Amino acid sequence: MGIYQAHNKNVTDTSIVYIVDDDQLLRESLSSLLRSIGLRVEIFASVADFLAFRRPDEPSCLVLDVRLQGISGLDFQNELVKANESLPIVFMTGYGDIAMTVRAMKAGAIDFLAKPFRDQDLLDAVTLALSKDVEQREIDKGKAQLRSQYATLTAREQRIMALAASGRMNKQIADVVCLSEITVKIHRASVMRKMNAKTFAELVRMAEALNLDTKA
Repeated sequence: MGIYQAHNKNVTDTSIVYIVDDDQLLRESLSSLLRSIGLRVEIFASVADFLAFRRPDEPSCLVLDVRLQGISGLDFQNELVKANESLPIVFMTGYGDIAMTVRAMKAGAIDFLAKPFRDQDLLDAVTLALSKDVEQREIDKGKAQLRSQYATLTAREQRIMALAASGRMNKQIADVVCLSEITVKIHRASVMRKMNAKTFAELVRMAEALNLDTKA
């Protein structure tokens, strides 16, 4: 476990791999393999069983069979995409074709493994999927923090932040919001402080991340 994970620092002890396959022997075999490198594993025979499970808020990925009873793996992937669920998926199938593979990868699948596959291929795909989830969680955390900081701005400060990020000078902003130039400077300083922006370039990047209308 230590040797394998030492090269995959984003794979933590709390990372979870969810396996959905209607083949019990395969589920148990894959579970044993992944547990052997220290990963937590939960196994399910169907998508319905997986959905009924209350998932903890930990880095995770889904190892999903394409052909399942009830909703198929590909259809379930589409549902996750529609729900804006970023859970990384590693597909596996014994009946794959190029069109199926392309469809899965275009929808964001990490890998598409044809059965039978090598243990190392699965380990590599799962490790990549977990790393992607860790990275996405960090991005989401940063965005949430940014939105929280933005919410502390007054309505006028929010307007001035957008105008400043558009490249307008203080005098131009003053004309737009009907304030004196010195008052605009005070508001801009307050915006920089509340947003914890060390430079104006950083503030501009924040405005872009927040999708502010800088053309207003």
